[in-house]
Formats: sequence, structure tokens, C-alpha cells
Amino acid sequence: MSTPVAGTPTERIVAALRGAAKQGQPALVAFLTAGYPSRAQFREHLSDVAGCADVVEIGVPFSDPMADGVTIQRSSEAALRDGVTLTWILEELQLMPAVKAPLLLMSYTNPLLAFGLERLARRAAGAGVCGFIVPDLPYEESEELRAVLAPHHIALVQMVTPVTGGERLAKLAAASQGFVYAVTMTGTTGKNVASPEDIAAYLERVRSAATVPVCAGFGIRNREQVDKLRGMVDGVIVGSALVEVLERGESAREFLAGLRPPRR
Repeated sequence: MSTPVAGTPTERIVAALRGAAKQGQPALVAFLTAGYPSRAQFREHLSDVAGCADVVEIGVPFSDPMADGVTIQRSSEAALRDGVTLTWILEELQLMPAVKAPLLLMSYTNPLLAFGLERLARRAAGAGVCGFIVPDLPYEESEELRAVLAPHHIALVQMVTPVTGGERLAKLAAASQGFVYAVTMTGTTGKNVASPEDIAAYLERVRSAATVPVCAGFGIRNREQVDKLRGMVDGVIVGSALVEVLERGESAREFLAGLRPPRR
């Protein structure tokens, strides 16, 4: 997959998020599980999602996705049964036409280690991957992955939560590349996000510490939530709700377009 936009992979993520935010609405970061609901439709679904979202996260199926709720767990299990692997995902990305939206892989640590980190970085760069999100990789243990991604300018996104302490928040925000993933709850994905009033102070702390865009995720399901987060974050991450749209056979483009708040 060739890169359709100038700049390093990390710069492409930042530019996509800030470009959307400058238009007065949060950028849309959309998540889909690779190969779900069918391997045969992966390229079609990815193209549809990337045609409407500003940034796309591609979930690498894993047998024990501990940070994910039942929807993404279900999709991950089905994709694994269908033979979806990290190797297959990278091959598909390499072969399919380029998309405009920057692509990130969201994976747990074990599949990355099994693949081999140096090989992973090379193959990801060749496939047009702009970044990685690794929910179960602590910052203190991320140096090896960060080191192999650095020569390719591929981002390693850090996650923070409402219970992340001030000192650690500052460290994670400073280390995060592409954007800071601000989890809006302390449970798993797919649940309803807390009200903006409850998370406003938390998101302000994250934005104050970050030098890259801040995106809020875990529980974003409708336009009302997106609209209420306007001005609090640079982007919103939509995962479980989009996976459910795809498994029902509905239009990802229509769903994502419906999340865009009216321009003011």
C-alpha cells in the first residue's frame, strides 16, 4: 500500500486529526476488527470506513482481549476461527489500494512478539501502517517496540484513563506519538461513556499534558455523545458500535456520517 499523503506516518496521524478538529468538530477515529464479519469483505469494509473516518484502527484478533467488551471479543473470536492472522492482515494491506485515512493496528502484545518486532516494523511500514496501539504493553516495557518503530517513523500511541495519576499522566502524554488515547471509563470497551460533565476535568488534564492530539474512546455510540465532546478533545474513537453495524450488514459509511455533528 502506497502512502497517499505527504509526511511521515506519525505526522499523517497528527495532521488528519488536527485537520478535522480545525473544522469545528472532533475527528472520527473508527475501529474495525480485521476479517470480521468475513475475511472476503475486509478490503471493502476497510475502504468504506476509511472513506468516512479521519483515522482508522484495525483490530488484530487475539484470544484474550482483556480490555475489550463482549462485542469486540465476539468479533475477535470469529475472526480467529476464520483464520485471520497478523500475517494475513499485513498481506491484505500490502495488496489493496491505498486509502486516505492513516491506519493503525491495535493489537495485544503476544501476536506482535510472535511475529518478531523488527520484522513487524518492516512489514508494517511496507503495508502503510502509521501507528500501533498496544493496550497490554506497559510504558516501562515498551522501549523495544518503540525502538524498532522509530526508524520507520511509525507511532506508538499511549493510553491513559481517568484514574491515571498526574505524574504518570504527564509521562505517558509526553511519550505518546500520533495522539493520546484517553479512555473515558475504567471498564472494558462497548459500555456507555460517562457524561461529559463527569469527564471534562479529566480530559482537560490530558490535553494540558499532551503535545499531540487527544482522542477519547470506550463507549462512543451516537452523535449526541460526539457533539457533547466538541471542544474537549481533538477526536473521538468509535469501536464496538461500528463493529455491530458491520456484523448486521449495515452501511459503515452511513453510520459514521451520522456521527458527524452539524457544522456551526
